[in-house]
Amino acid sequence: MKIGRGIAVAFGLVALLDAGALAAQVQFRLGVPGRATYSELHDGLRAGTPRADSMLRVLRIQSPRRLWRIARTAMDGNGDWNAGLVALTRLAELRNAAYADSARRLRAKLEQAEGPPFPHNPGLVADDITPSLQAIILERRRATQGDSAVLADILSRLASKQYDHGDAWELGRLGAGAKDSVWARFQSADSEEFRVRYLTLLSYFTDPALIPDLARVYAAPDSFGLPKRYAIRASDGLLWIGTRESMQALLDARATARARGVYDDPSLRHADLDFLGSDSSSVISRTGKWLTEWIQELPAKEASAAR
Repeated sequence: MKIGRGIAVAFGLVALLDAGALAAQVQFRLGVPGRATYSELHDGLRAGTPRADSMLRVLRIQSPRRLWRIARTAMDGNGDWNAGLVALTRLAELRNAAYADSARRLRAKLEQAEGPPFPHNPGLVADDITPSLQAIILERRRATQGDSAVLADILSRLASKQYDHGDAWELGRLGAGAKDSVWARFQSADSEEFRVRYLTLLSYFTDPALIPDLARVYAAPDSFGLPKRYAIRASDGLLWIGTRESMQALLDARATARARGVYDDPSLRHADLDFLGSDSSSVISRTGKWLTEWIQELPAKEASAAR
């Protein structure tokens, strides 16, 4: 089930799988006032570059038909895959009824396919697409039934692990107490597997109210019964919130953890970097800049709210 981003967790059954290069329904943000750039698709994406400009053009498309065509061209192996994923994400945001129906039909076709679902692009499998289709369907359902109905559906499937990256993406967009519900489940989880799962789900929310909680998890994962290496999900969440305050909170939590030696375990090292150094480098990869750069550039909460 593709809901993780880069780390595979094994608890007898696999809890989270590496999303890899073909992870569908992406966390992608570019050109949002008061928020840092964030991309799962690119390494070090920076606004104003040709790569960023091409993605921004997709994000600004208002035509569902055009977005669907970009995505289908990519699925057939004749277009840019990153643009195809961003197009599907944008299509979900538009909540178009006709293309929600198209997403349902395509998902049903993929679920019934016995061979490669895309003959002209045999490396692409159904799991690379179905989360994005699920997000399109859920976002349309949100428009017609409301946040509470969609939240109840997703929450009902968490304990049985019947959810995917698209459900997680949608969950992070919901009101109706979604954030509080997932945080409560994280705190009360009775296994490491589900603590990791719920923390990963929390990393899809952009509500600044989560900043102090995620910072506490990162600075002291042991106090939450969380394996230290998976505290990276709290870092992911603070980056995805992407405000000046969340970036400062991550920087401060990192300093606290280093002072206390929280991540000094050599087994947490990656390549030539310790855990905190590796996490620091991931900020560049996800956002294109160092934390200190974002803190200098992003507006404070008062200035951002006044816009």
